Amino acid sequence: MEGISSMKSSRKKEKDLFHVIHKVPSGDGPYVRAKHAQLVQKDPEAAIVLFWKAINAGDRVDSALKDMAVVMKQLDRTEEAIEAIKSFRVLCSKQAQESLDNVLIDLYKKCGKVDEQIALLKQKLRLIYQGEVFNGKPTKTARSHGKKFQVSVKQETSRILGNLGWAYMQKTNYMAAEVVYRKAQMIDPDANKACNLGLCLIKQARYDEGRSVLEDVLQGRLPGSDDLKSRIRAEELLLEVESRQPPNEVSNFIGLNLEDDFVDGLEKLMSVWAPLRSKRLPIFEELSPFRDQLAC
Repeated sequence: MEGISSMKSSRKKEKDLFHVIHKVPSGDGPYVRAKHAQLVQKDPEAAIVLFWKAINAGDRVDSALKDMAVVMKQLDRTEEAIEAIKSFRVLCSKQAQESLDNVLIDLYKKCGKVDEQIALLKQKLRLIYQGEVFNGKPTKTARSHGKKFQVSVKQETSRILGNLGWAYMQKTNYMAAEVVYRKAQMIDPDANKACNLGLCLIKQARYDEGRSVLEDVLQGRLPGSDDLKSRIRAEELLLEVESRQPPNEVSNFIGLNLEDDFVDGLEKLMSVWAPLRSKRLPIFEELSPFRDQLAC
């Protein structure tokens, strides 16, 4: 009997070790089989079929929908992934919605749906303003390269503004992107966003301002300045600045006037926020309105 018990214990340990090594959850439901197909068998098509079964069976729907969308993205089935999230997110918990939004933003970015990306990013900013981000908590636990770390509301706000700035750059609306990047840098500055801000200024032929921003990176004045990729990018952009002669007249770029849609949209967004002004987070109290920023 002791031998049989020992064999069972050994098999259980081997099974547990297998799950740890391959990062596959334990169990035998469709979600577990889907993760096995995805991570162990390396069969993404089979994984998608099983993720669908998990969603239909109500088996870990939050994770199944998100994981399925990620696998679909890897297979360039981006449009299908977007429709899946839109159709089935109502089955997911409130706690899963923020994570699904992040996946949706990546999908929009992948297939070039810039307007949809901008709309969702603004919606996320509205939730931050209303104090509803992270389900009302001041921080959340994130994971990168297998490591867990804490993200504050301040950091999340700056990250979302950075993504919004990049989206405006894709629409060649460099003045709108500049405004957003400056806001992001006011909240939580870093070298990567500084490089993007420098590019915005270069696109507007404001070379001296662009040079000043890029030199902050190269002289180590910003967090992340020691990152090799950021330094190389700053050096490349600075070379671009040096290679251009200052224009004799104002550059005719596709930008943003005070009467443009961007400002009107932000004013409407602010009007939505206004009734909740007393509840808004301290970081928003520190920021001047976007119109004041543009008027400077």
